[in-house]
Order: sequence, then structure tokens, then C-alpha cells
Amino acid sequence: FYLTPPQVNSILKANEYSFKVPEFDGKNVSSVLGFDSNQLPANAPIEDRRSAATCLQTRGMLLGVFDGHAGCACAQAVSERLFYYIAVSLLPHETLLEIENAVESGRALLPILQWHKHPNDYFSKEASKLYFNSLRTYWQELIDLNSGETTDVKEALINAFKRLDNDISLEAQVGDPNSFLNYLVLRVAFSGATACVAHVDGVDLHVANTGDSRAMLGVQEEDGSWSAVNLSYDHNAQNEREVERVKTEHPKSEEKSLVKQDRLLGLLMPFRAFGDVKFKWSIELQKRVVESGPDQLNDNEYTKFIPPNYHTPPYLTAEPEVIHHKLRPQDKFLVLATDGLWETMHRQDVARIVGEYLTGVHHQQPIAVGGYKVTLGQMHGLLTERRARISSVFEDQNAATHLIRHAVGNNEFGTVDHERLSKMLSLPEELARMYRDDITIIVVQFNSHVIGACQNEE
Repeated sequence: FYLTPPQVNSILKANEYSFKVPEFDGKNVSSVLGFDSNQLPANAPIEDRRSAATCLQTRGMLLGVFDGHAGCACAQAVSERLFYYIAVSLLPHETLLEIENAVESGRALLPILQWHKHPNDYFSKEASKLYFNSLRTYWQELIDLNSGETTDVKEALINAFKRLDNDISLEAQVGDPNSFLNYLVLRVAFSGATACVAHVDGVDLHVANTGDSRAMLGVQEEDGSWSAVNLSYDHNAQNEREVERVKTEHPKSEEKSLVKQDRLLGLLMPFRAFGDVKFKWSIELQKRVVESGPDQLNDNEYTKFIPPNYHTPPYLTAEPEVIHHKLRPQDKFLVLATDGLWETMHRQDVARIVGEYLTGVHHQQPIAVGGYKVTLGQMHGLLTERRARISSVFEDQNAATHLIRHAVGNNEFGTVDHERLSKMLSLPEELARMYRDDITIIVVQFNSHVIGACQNEE
């Protein structure tokens, strides 16, 4: 099919969402101006998820992208639950006590998070009670463990990730008398998800990453050009430190079978993830749970097989790697995105495209035709196209949409080619996944004035 520009736009804009941080007393006290987010599915249904929320009982904002595999169940659960675990981990002791007392006496709870959600970002109502009970057990333990010290953000992030993964695993082992819920907790545990989450509080930016989604900072240099700073490392076979980590956790006899064809045990691309109990539980436990589980679970090929060379589980962890960065006035934006974006674009191009979009300044690059023989007529065409592009380049009201347009529609000259965009967006569901992955992007814009003022106070 050939899609017209309005049809292309309606596909690209279907999942876009923007949030502007409200100003207080005319002074914007947050270091975040707002964010844009968007998703473009390749899988049907999409396996990526996204979340954004403001922490109400502590300061700061949470934003995250989640890339599911073997279905969307785990990514869905993590996108609903992880921020509560992080928020609870950051709460002071007296607030935790207040919340527990309110639950005890049946009073209304202090709201912990204000969610910023697109209508498509649903929450599973059926599981909310189960999820709440697991979360409550966690905060009760935090109350008992209280050491009176203020919580370190890095520690809170690591604890929250590990605890949620542990709860996902436990809920699946315990099961549920309600057959729908029982099937749900098993689907969550047997599918998997990577997570890349940012916590922004004043000039403190923490990124917690598990898997191969990425966080990148867009920095404006003094000459106005844009550069990219990585704030996460991929946990996969391309990361030598990560391969070494996996090897040190298992006996020498397994060295050859641990990573095959760049995959964990020859099967899994990310080396860290939530769920994926196929790579965490003992074989006995897997068999026991699958056999006592509902029939639908037995029909699922994925739950039946045991990974090859499976001797010393767990092979997989959800523990995140946390990077802390002190924001500077030249740090203009943060991009969080699932690997669907990074497979198609280099981070330097991402920084430039978003930077130019946000500032409205289009730095004219000399037209590069890299090794192609170009006639004068073609050159004239390229220049005319460039002029048209400059007038239409800001038709997107959302930085994440603008980035997806480039990720899917860029030609070899680095410009958006409408014909290519039309072809890529009109691929039938079963073909789309062969050409690209789900893409989920959050672009967070920083307030340089507030960051500069905070720096001066320090």
C-alpha cells in the first residue's frame, strides 16, 4: 500500500504522549521541563511498555522503558509495579509507618505516585490486589529493617529491581486459587523484560538499567553542536565485562556453553532481565510449577523446553547497573529507548536530531553523498528536498515522534524519505517484525536555568 503523508502521521502519532511539568508561583522549581514519549509497534501485540510518574512523598520523577520478550506479560507487570517498589524504597521510615497504619485501620492511603499515562497504557485491574499485597509485605520488611539512615537512591533502585523480580518469581511458585490470576502470574514469570529507568531529582540523575534498552544524554557544546553521553551499558554479548561477569558466576566446565551465538545459553539476547524463570529456576521447580499449572501453560512451547547445558542456575539476574550523573546546564535532554531505536540509529545522530528539534535550529550539514556518484540534477533534487524538509521538519509536536520518523524513514543520505516511511509503516504484521523491532522512546527535556541555579547553590 502507498500511504499518504496524513496516513503516515496518524500511524506515527497514535501513541504519542506529552507532559509539561506545571510551574509553581511563576517559578519552575523542577529540573525537568517535561517529556515526550511515543511507541511504534512491530510485534502484534506490541511487547514494549513505558511508564512515567512523579513521586509525591519524596522529590523526583521516574521514567522508564521496558522491552518484553516471549510475550508482553512481564513487561506489562514491570511497567505497572516497578515504580511503586522504587518509591517505597525511597520513603522515610515515618512515611512508611503512616502508610502501614492507614492500611491497618482501613483509612485512605497517601498517594505515592502521580502517573502520567497515555490511554493505551493500561493497568491490569484483576491483579491489583495481589500486587498490592506483595508491595505491602515489602514495605513492612523495610519498616522492620529500619536503620534510621536516609536511603541512598542507588541502593533503593537496586533493591527495588531485585525485590520485584523476586516477587514475580514467588507469586508464580505459590500460584493463585483464581485460575485467571494463576495463569497471569505464570505468564508474567515465564516471559521476560528488560528495563531502563531514570530517577531525576534536582541535579541528581540516576539511571538503573537491566538488559539492552539504553539511556543517552544530549549535551549542547559551546559552539551549539550536539554530542551524546551514554548513561547505560548494554547487558549482552557485545559487552565484554558482562560476558566476564556471567563466566565468573559459573564453573569453568561451563565456559563454552554459557554464551553461544552471542546469546545466553545460545537462547537469550539480554544477559539481565526480569521474569524469564526458565533461566533462573531449577529444573525440578520448573517441572513442578508447569505440571501443577493451568492447561494453557502446557500448550505453550516456551514453558516446556529446558535450556540446553542447564547445570547451575540461575543464569540470569534482574539486578540493574546504576549510573549517577550530576546535571549541568549544557545537559539539555535525556533519551530513554528500547533497542528498536538503537538498532537503526547511532547515538550521535539521535543527539543531533533531538537537539535540533528542541532548539528549532537546523545546523546545515554539507550534503554528504558518501561515495555515491551524484548528477547535478540529483544534487538539485537533494537540495530542494532539504529546503522542503526544513519547512516541514517541525510538523511533529513531539520529540519522540520526530525521532521515530527518522528511525524508520531515514534513507542513505540521512534524510527522511516519505516513500521509505510509507513502505515500512504499511508492512503487514507478520512481516513488520522482520524489518524492525518495537520502538519505544521517552525524551526528557531539562530546565537549564534551574540546573544552573542549583549548581550555584551547591
